[in-house]
Amino acid sequence: MIFKESLIRLQQDLPPNVKLVAVSKFKPIEDIFQAYNLGVRDFAENRPQELSLKMGVLPNDIRWHFIGHLQTNKIKYIIERVTLIHSVDSLNLLKEIDKEAGKKGVVVNILLQVYISSELTKQGLSRKELYDTVALRGQFNNIIICGLMGMASFTDDSNLIKEEFSYLNTLFNDLKINYFSESTQFCELSMGMSSDYKIALQYGSTIVRVGSLIFGDR
Repeated sequence: MIFKESLIRLQQDLPPNVKLVAVSKFKPIEDIFQAYNLGVRDFAENRPQELSLKMGVLPNDIRWHFIGHLQTNKIKYIIERVTLIHSVDSLNLLKEIDKEAGKKGVVVNILLQVYISSELTKQGLSRKELYDTVALRGQFNNIIICGLMGMASFTDDSNLIKEEFSYLNTLFNDLKINYFSESTQFCELSMGMSSDYKIALQYGSTIVRVGSLIFGDR
């Protein structure tokens, strides 16, 4: 079931420079069609095979985002049609995406996922790993680093969430100034979900990934 009023309110509330990505993982085709008919064009999935299936039956003008942990042997399922991979959380994964993209003759847009949470279950690059990876960016010919992604702690402590989003914003700005100053494509900061997107907007988010407010709890 889609929450039409919540979706419309979201679309009205977000600044024009912020992209709404509807997290449609585990949701049926019918629900995605409803959101599509209300103007949503960006949808996110976290399982390569489910994403591949939905790509095959839903309208071609949908921009698909991948937000889950991506195993290297599953890259082939999504790489030719995915708009943006948010969850590149290791140098090895980046290398494999670049390699597979080279085989397919495509260029893939990616975000580097940074570990900003206090939760051990969350994934992402440490600060050192992030800078080490960015330093090697010239080695990759088939990917474009478009920005950063992070997931805040799942908590009611808004001050902690603010600290985590502020930290990611600081990293983004530092990289933009010192590593990507001549790149117009390094411009995305993907942070904020149903429970914390309003805080994320305060700290420069350009992409919010919203699921339950649109589709209900899973």
